[in-house]
Amino acid sequence: MAERKAFLLRVDPALLESLQRWADTDLRSLNGQIEFLLRKALREAGRDGASEKPRPKKPPKAPEQA
Repeated sequence: MAERKAFLLRVDPALLESLQRWADTDLRSLNGQIEFLLRKALREAGRDGASEKPRPKKPPKAPEQA
């Protein structure tokens, strides 16, 4: 299994309780549920690395003519 990094996450208690209930329903640990949701959000946003494409650069603004 790949190495995991630990970090502190401050979450509203009501949000944490909702996530825990969802994790229980999906038969996942709370940590597993949070990781699942983060991966899904990254994938849907196209930022998961596999589907990440370079953003096109904006063309420079044309100077204003008087």
